[in-house]
Amino acid sequence: MMKKPFAVFAAALAVFFLTVPDHQAMAGEPTEKIKETTNKILSIVTNADLKAPGKEAERRKSIRKAVDERFDWEEMARRSLGTQWGARTPEEKKHFVDLFGDLLERTYLDRVEGYSGEKVYYLGERLDGQYAEVDVKIVTTQNTEVPVKYRLRNKNNNWLVYDISIAGVSLVNNYRVQFSSILAKSTYQDLVKQLEKKVAEGN
Repeated sequence: MMKKPFAVFAAALAVFFLTVPDHQAMAGEPTEKIKETTNKILSIVTNADLKAPGKEAERRKSIRKAVDERFDWEEMARRSLGTQWGARTPEEKKHFVDLFGDLLERTYLDRVEGYSGEKVYYLGERLDGQYAEVDVKIVTTQNTEVPVKYRLRNKNNNWLVYDISIAGVSLVNNYRVQFSSILAKSTYQDLVKQLEKKVAEGN
């Protein structure tokens, strides 16, 4: 039921974290923050010591920490849940945000660790007050071009990603459609159970 958004997000994160910066346009702070996280992730996945047997848990913990520093999971979860967010208690919101982050971690870690030398071209950015969009073009090792747009907001003087669009498909909108479809037929608790099951499966 939720395969499409998982696939979209995995692809978007793969091109976000598994790319080597190439020819660049003039970059502002939002773009620099994305580059900073990209380089941090690359240093982890290419670290020979962290590839050694028995280091998987440490490596994945380091990747998750770097991702948490750049992604606004609460904002992504809020936008994805839509109108249901306002009806949730503080405890339910916290659980949903944690679950959302864990779910996406299961989705992207294998791809992040499968780095194969893709390149990214930073095309430019647009600022609108506390919000920004960064456009990039990914070129895979098969020379396939993939347009990606990162949407960020300035939260406590730090630019955080709250949505990713790949080939015109928004991650947040995709999840909102899927969650709304489930909630139209089931309860919020049923949705949470489905997500918990997905996390437990490790997919």
